[in-house]
Amino acid sequence: MATSKLKYSEEELVLALKRNERTAFEFLYDHYSGALFNIISKTLRDEERAADVLQESFLKIWKNIASYNPEKGRLFTWIMNIARNGAIDAARVEGRKPAMDDIDNKAVQNERDVYEDSLTSSSEMKAIVNMLRPERKILIDMAYFQGYTHEEISEELSIPLGTVKSRIRTALQELKQYFAV
Repeated sequence: MATSKLKYSEEELVLALKRNERTAFEFLYDHYSGALFNIISKTLRDEERAADVLQESFLKIWKNIASYNPEKGRLFTWIMNIARNGAIDAARVEGRKPAMDDIDNKAVQNERDVYEDSLTSSSEMKAIVNMLRPERKILIDMAYFQGYTHEEISEELSIPLGTVKSRIRTALQELKQYFAV
């Protein structure tokens, strides 16, 4: 793993990635692979398979970077969704649902997003998510950290699908205020 001394703003990084600059991909890997690995590992519960899915995720990022649109969201969100979806697909290929833990015993282990000045550590991320009402917190955990679909959450928790969707939407709106640049 290369240790890049370069620093990029998010806009500079995206432009360099779209120009297929090797140093930009090294920077991306160095700064985001840990967070993506944690997301994948929590879903798969198998470190070897998680490492494979991480590699597949970075290949998808590399091949599809031209389709990234900064107007639709941050780079970290885009790559996180690629990794999360890869983990969900891998879990389904194995014929099982993604793993589910007790929300109160689970810490959010994502590495700091270098472009999120408002967050300085994963403990702050956990603290922000923990500020949500319990019925919203568990839905955010299941949907974004464990890889459940809205339908699976509805079934697992015996909550109507519409309620799941509206609670997640409300929770995301509530969280959005903490992530505003």
